[in-house]
Amino acid sequence: MVNQIVLHMVKDLKQASKKNEAPIWSRLAVLALKPSSSRRVVNLTRINKTTKENDILFVPGKVLGTGNLSHKITLSSFSMSVTAANKIIQTGGKIMTYSDMIKKYPTGKGVIIFG
Repeated sequence: MVNQIVLHMVKDLKQASKKNEAPIWSRLAVLALKPSSSRRVVNLTRINKTTKENDILFVPGKVLGTGNLSHKITLSSFSMSVTAANKIIQTGGKIMTYSDMIKKYPTGKGVIIFG
């Protein structure tokens, strides 16, 4: 069963995709509706190894705080541990809600779906 918060997010993502002609938001809407067991779980170690300074990421799943981050990133995800959030902020990175991500990057240009 999908909860009301997820349904609202999916509606917002689909509207942003249509309004801005940005397929990335539609893709994330589809991923949000997948069962939670099939969603991605990503550790900071993996993010650190495969990203570079100032990358903009959207993780359609959960970000966990295992490992360290050696550079700044901007990140949005469906879920995030407090440890991961603290480590991202400590490196000078930013955490954004999905709605803030849509406002700042309406076309999705430069945003990487990570996971």
